[in-house]
Amino acid sequence: MERGLIWLPLLGLFFWLAWQGRNEFQKVEAYQNWAKQFEKSKYDIYAVLGQNGNELTWGKPTRTGPIDLKTFSLDRVQEIHLLVEEKPVALETPPNKGKAIALEFIMQDSQDTVRIPFTEIPIAVEWGKYLLKKKN
Repeated sequence: MERGLIWLPLLGLFFWLAWQGRNEFQKVEAYQNWAKQFEKSKYDIYAVLGQNGNELTWGKPTRTGPIDLKTFSLDRVQEIHLLVEEKPVALETPPNKGKAIALEFIMQDSQDTVRIPFTEIPIAVEWGKYLLKKKN
């Protein structure tokens, strides 16, 4: 009986991990269907991003597909910054570590900004450099 009580939490942990894995798999499947319409796209746990020409669409991934989708044009963007821990960092010399990573787009026609979160600095740097080339 005592051994059964010891293994019960581990069994619960196993089922929770299996549910989490299934949940993430469904998010990736929904993203793959959504991403077919774009020239270039990215998925991570914080945001999905798709690019067609100068149009960028981004949102939050869910099991049923991305939600809170927002679209803007690179033609309206004045500056692109890489933010690591809420501080601007040069794309050419990014830090090796950091949390709260995002690309910040500052619009020309207003003081609006768009922040697209990333999980890893190298991916954000790659996208930042690519979008700067695309913008120019």
